Amino acid sequence: MKLSSLIRSALPILLLGLALIAAGIMILSKKPPEKKVVEELAFLVDAQPVYTEHVEFTVTSQGNVQPKHKTSIATQVSGRVVEIADNFVVGGFFNKGDVLLTLEQDDYQTDLSLAEAELAQAEAALQEEIARGKVAAEEWRSVNGVVPPELGLRKPQLAKEQANVKAAKAKLARAQRNLDRTQVIAPYDGIVIERNADLGQFVGTGALVGELYSTEVAEVRLPLTDADLAFIDLESGISHRNPVTLSAMVGGKFQQWQGTLVRSEGVLDTTNRLIYAVVEVRDPYLRDNSEFNVPLRFGQFVQAVISGTDARSLIVIPRSLLRLDGTVLVADENNELQIKQVDIARSSPESVYISAGLSDGDKVVRSAVPNPYNGMPVRLPEQDPAEQDVADEDAALDTGA
Repeated sequence: MKLSSLIRSALPILLLGLALIAAGIMILSKKPPEKKVVEELAFLVDAQPVYTEHVEFTVTSQGNVQPKHKTSIATQVSGRVVEIADNFVVGGFFNKGDVLLTLEQDDYQTDLSLAEAELAQAEAALQEEIARGKVAAEEWRSVNGVVPPELGLRKPQLAKEQANVKAAKAKLARAQRNLDRTQVIAPYDGIVIERNADLGQFVGTGALVGELYSTEVAEVRLPLTDADLAFIDLESGISHRNPVTLSAMVGGKFQQWQGTLVRSEGVLDTTNRLIYAVVEVRDPYLRDNSEFNVPLRFGQFVQAVISGTDARSLIVIPRSLLRLDGTVLVADENNELQIKQVDIARSSPESVYISAGLSDGDKVVRSAVPNPYNGMPVRLPEQDPAEQDVADEDAALDTGA
């Protein structure tokens, strides 16, 4: 009894010892985990190749429509207004040579008649003096061996009568001009902007009676920056003038007109450092079967798009890719980052036009790169292992299907 009790008491201790021995053996026989080397990948960037493009620049501006010729008409003689043309009203159209206003002509017609009479008298006196000179010459021929004097041949008297005829002709011409000046004649095709005289009104010499605008050619004065002048040609002849498209809202509809850039004013405005160019538009009021559908009225504010003179081959990239120091990031064939300085021909809020510094096929980095430096290792999306694993899995799934 005592032996069996002793065995039962020692059995748990024996089993615990065997368990501890087995656990120790298992722990000692376990292999340590394998150490893997962590591969450090290059910085992932998005880079796309760029190529030269055929670019034709345009220059935008704006301005007001003005006439090429505007005239304040004044009377050259004085008198009472006796007739006014029906179209000599504000907004009235007229043609070159139209009589716009007529002054009283009676006094000037009288002056003309008197001048004609004086000329007739002077011409008669001249003919009489010519006859007297011939008689005097015959008388002196009868006296042999004597040289006749100038006075004896009545040459001074003849010169006097000839001068009287010239003076009478000049007086007649002046009287005729004064009579003609009683009519105010339109100097060109145009529109009346202002009229300052009316029937029965007496006007003096030099009085302003109206203001006229020519409708043959309209002008638009466009402000341009010095950079804009690099893309347009203001020095060549007419055959190289830049076409211009003018546009505006008229009656709630978008309208366009074609013009030509003809010249610059040649002087920078000291207040804003701009130079002004002038665009001409023929027949703005559609008076000669113009190609336009809507007249381009004086005073209209228009937007202008000037076509550039020459197209150029340039590389165009988004403006966001140009760094503040004028450089661009490029991934080379060795998957290394290169910082390239570029020459900018022109820039806009959306794009940058590069004339030098990049070559066809250069891969311009389009993603943000913190602290870039020349020779920095990079990798492209097509070289990303994670994306390659995803692609392999997709391929395996497609094959299994």
